Amino acid sequence: MAHSIQVVFACEDPNRLADFWAGALGYVVQPPPEGFDSWDAFADSVGIPREKRNDLSAVVDPDGNGPRFFFERYDGGPPNQRVHIDLNSIGGAELTDEQRRNRLGEERERLEKLGASYQREATGIAGEIWIEMFDPEGNWFCVQ
Repeated sequence: MAHSIQVVFACEDPNRLADFWAGALGYVVQPPPEGFDSWDAFADSVGIPREKRNDLSAVVDPDGNGPRFFFERYDGGPPNQRVHIDLNSIGGAELTDEQRRNRLGEERERLEKLGASYQREATGIAGEIWIEMFDPEGNWFCVQ
């Protein structure tokens, strides 16, 4: 089974970079989740403080063919790659945290057998979880 990817940029101003890449690629800034009329309404619902609301942004192909481009504020800590790939391989929002962790563990095992190395599990500002890994040459990527 093939997995989709997203391309992730570590940056200083996620909204500015999202606007740039939307224009450059003919993409659109990703609309808020279903049931929300704005990203601020979504952020309010999950408790993201106002000062953190430009920490993340994304653009998507309006035709649904190309990968999502995700922009996250870079905190200056390791790993220090400015661009990396997220491997979307464990399923969507319908999974419980326990199911996600189990699938992440299975995917971690599969990727380690291929030569990847595990870095850590991480949690985002909206409570989402993923794992960070390195490919056989030390390039950082995430699995979600």
